[in-house]
Amino acid sequence: MGFLIRTVITAVAFYIAANVVTGLWFSSLTTLIIAAVIFGVVNAVIRPIVATLSLPLTVLTLGLFTLVVNALMLGITALVMPGMRITNFSAAFFGAIIIWLVSWIANKFVGDRGTAAAR
Repeated sequence: MGFLIRTVITAVAFYIAANVVTGLWFSSLTTLIIAAVIFGVVNAVIRPIVATLSLPLTVLTLGLFTLVVNALMLGITALVMPGMRITNFSAAFFGAIIIWLVSWIANKFVGDRGTAAAR
């Protein structure tokens, strides 16, 4: 059930980012949902490897390089997903920031309810 909720949150974040950032585009709602699933898989499999390899840069930039890693994960998702298009790095960068922000806020609400229900 948690995976489904996280996927819906990511899909909503993708929708908001596509409406705010010019250069981030999805061909349909189905593409957006499938891209949310693929984004979850990319973040689970590839992101830990990239984050480990880029650890010196992340430390050197006081954590700001993590934003570039997030944009890279969004770009990898766009490469794998045929109906998703990112026109340039700045679209991926700002899209990743918006997706992170929306996901963080939504996960706070979902996490708080789950913790309260568990008590």
